[in-house]
Amino acid sequence: MFERYTDRARRVVFFARYEASIYGSPCIETEHLLLGLVRENHRLVEWYAKPEDSIGWIREQIQARQSGRTQVPTSVDIPLSDEAKRTLMYAAEEADRLSQRRISTRHLLLALLHPDSGLASRLLEELGLRLDPVRDDIARRLQRKHAPDADAGSPPESG
Repeated sequence: MFERYTDRARRVVFFARYEASIYGSPCIETEHLLLGLVRENHRLVEWYAKPEDSIGWIREQIQARQSGRTQVPTSVDIPLSDEAKRTLMYAAEEADRLSQRRISTRHLLLALLHPDSGLASRLLEELGLRLDPVRDDIARRLQRKHAPDADAGSPPESG
């Protein structure tokens, strides 16, 4: 399932699994994917988010909704929820839309911005992130990156 994923994108899913276990969740939800993304590439989220401490705010919001559960041992297999599976499918669609073979952290961010990506989508929206503007910005920056006079002003890596 993760053949097209870059190493960093794979680590997002690995960290999401870890976050789900810490919060005692029976499955990996979109908010865990968001925490995994923040853990692996916090600069990507910070690039687009409005408040300075957006990462701390995200964690606080998720913690407030997940409290009261017992931590799950990391040896226990934790499956992806249907919503998380759908979000990972969106990541592949976003990579295809941008004509990129590999699925990176950029594509995961775009997937988490889809309106039906649950809590992650709502939290990112509260931070001022919207799918279309972020998608347009990433596409524009990727075009510039491949142009002969590319500039360095792009969001932190996606690989």
